[in-house]
Amino acid sequence: MTDLADLEQLSIDELTASLASGELTSTQVANYAIHQHDSFVILNAYKSWNPDMALESAAYCDQLFTKGTIHSPLQGIPVSVKDLYGVQGYPIYAGTPKPLPEFWNQEGPLIHSLKESNFVFTGKTHTVEFAFGGLGTNCHWGTPKNPWDNTVDRVPGGSSSGAAVSLCQGSAWLALGTDTAGSVRVPAAFTGNVGLKTGKGRWSTQGIVPLSPTLDTAGILTRTVQDAITAFGVLDPRHKSVDSVRSRFSRRDKQRIRFGISDGILWNNSESTIADACLQAMREMDQSRFELVAVDFPEAEHAIELRNQGGVTSVEFAEFIQSELPDWQQTLDRDIRNRLTVGSDLSAVEYLKRLRKCQQLTDSVLSVFDTCDVIASPTVPISPPALDEVKDPDQYQKINLTALQNTCIANFISMCAISIPIGLDSLELPVGLQLMAPLDNEEFLLEIAELIQQVVPPPKLNLTR
Repeated sequence: MTDLADLEQLSIDELTASLASGELTSTQVANYAIHQHDSFVILNAYKSWNPDMALESAAYCDQLFTKGTIHSPLQGIPVSVKDLYGVQGYPIYAGTPKPLPEFWNQEGPLIHSLKESNFVFTGKTHTVEFAFGGLGTNCHWGTPKNPWDNTVDRVPGGSSSGAAVSLCQGSAWLALGTDTAGSVRVPAAFTGNVGLKTGKGRWSTQGIVPLSPTLDTAGILTRTVQDAITAFGVLDPRHKSVDSVRSRFSRRDKQRIRFGISDGILWNNSESTIADACLQAMREMDQSRFELVAVDFPEAEHAIELRNQGGVTSVEFAEFIQSELPDWQQTLDRDIRNRLTVGSDLSAVEYLKRLRKCQQLTDSVLSVFDTCDVIASPTVPISPPALDEVKDPDQYQKINLTALQNTCIANFISMCAISIPIGLDSLELPVGLQLMAPLDNEEFLLEIAELIQQVVPPPKLNLTR
């Protein structure tokens, strides 16, 4: 019999096998998730938490397992959902002080896929207001706590802040997030989890409150790459099975995989211990199958420059909130309001120029992959800052831009990307390694990430009450 105290150590696949064999019940797993939430409620992962509904779902899953009916590898698995997704029966706040109109509760394809898998829904996790921030702060509901520091309150990364913390807490094995400039990958890196940003158009964003329709993408956070592969296999409409995903894993026994390293802002602006940890992780790979190659990647600097000018996010968000939620403008978080002023008054001509620039960069970057298979970098160039460090609005803006520096590139240049935990920095806080690839290469990123994690396991978090 599996020791319930060790449940958190099990992968999704291992948990599913125990549920299918009857060694565990979904109700036991749900109760474990509830216990972890209640024990570490101080981490403030959830906006909406409903243990009764979780237990009801678990009981239904137990009935299915008793009959030998298994719909997917996520059946009976606790999953948290970022409070930007519409879920029937749950109010949606999107990080704001009051519920959004009923219209935004409508469910999109990703939630439909989860429901078809018979997952156990643990609740809606906290987000930065309207997902417009990379540090995870929220003045309305409180900032979820980064569990890696017991002495200093540090940000968990955002905007999928509660999503990442729910995994650390042990109340979920999979967390749904969104990523407009790094909102899946930054919190994954800051909390020692895996974060997959799908490429634009790979997964539908229907049923998700928008920030920037041009840049918004859906994504997932998990504890391990193996769990990410399982979740991707269930949720991706092109696969619907883990075996189908793995059938696309084609590089393991073929040519050497080339990590592209650019001599530029991605590495030069990173803290030395973070950059060193990322390089060391790649150097630990079998050098007969992997190599580090220097690449010219000017598109990175162009994308960051475009982001610093306000990109297209500010103007698209300004239009959205003025047209759809004008009453919500008056209560915007100070930091969100300040970010909204950067570029929100663009002329139509300048806005279209920026869209054109994004497309030019997307077309241009393909030549970079003639000399490498993936572009590698630190996910975030800095350690998770203390909450006190970002209370000043000017400091917040500066640190927020820095935190999103490396991740925003994949959004502006329409790439898919993944962050995997590969060690600790000088403060004993997690470090994430980011891998980026052209559109429709999510399977390849997952394949390489799994190979890396087999050699460089993620650091272990020991929660203390």
